[in-house]
Amino acid sequence: VQLVESGGGLVQPGGSLRLSCAASGFTFRNYDMSWYRQTPPNKRELIATITSAGGSTDYADSVKGRFTISRDNAKNTVYLQMNSLKPEDTAVYYCVADIAWGQGTQVTVSS
Repeated sequence: VQLVESGGGLVQPGGSLRLSCAASGFTFRNYDMSWYRQTPPNKRELIATITSAGGSTDYADSVKGRFTISRDNAKNTVYLQMNSLKPEDTAVYYCVADIAWGQGTQVTVSS
């Protein structure tokens, strides 16, 4: 079982990033998927969830209206489109299934 995130980096406030998470080793289409983020010292926040078929999504209030979670079950990939980024969005972002966590990708929002 493996989840590999990509797409993080440094962006200015107001900018956008798109995170991707490639899944392997399990039947991706059967699992709800989520994105979490973690800031020091160890504050972890669930920010977005999508159901297995992609029919339903849910967001934390902190990102609602700015972030969009989506998935492509044919590509075993889940995405997080992040718009109107703020400095407080700076964190390590993790892709999560019930059975695994990715290694995380750093997002830094700074001018």
